[in-house]
Amino acid sequence: MPKRISSKLKDPNQIAAAIVELSTLENAEFDIATLSRVMAEMGRKGGKIGGKRSLETMSPVDRKKRAKKAAKARWNKK
Repeated sequence: MPKRISSKLKDPNQIAAAIVELSTLENAEFDIATLSRVMAEMGRKGGKIGGKRSLETMSPVDRKKRAKKAAKARWNKK
């Protein structure tokens, strides 16, 4: 059975290298759950970066519109 990817890997490049290493092993059993978890971590990291970047590039008017929409969604949850 192949080694599992350590949860200590935070850098997307290290995670990608670990995935490639696992996928190129001969007679390796592929663990879909591990791959899914790793890909989710990578997507989450990209989402965090994208949100911060969009706030830096948005105008004050756009930020206000987004804040109003978020507040309305929070209050309408009930």
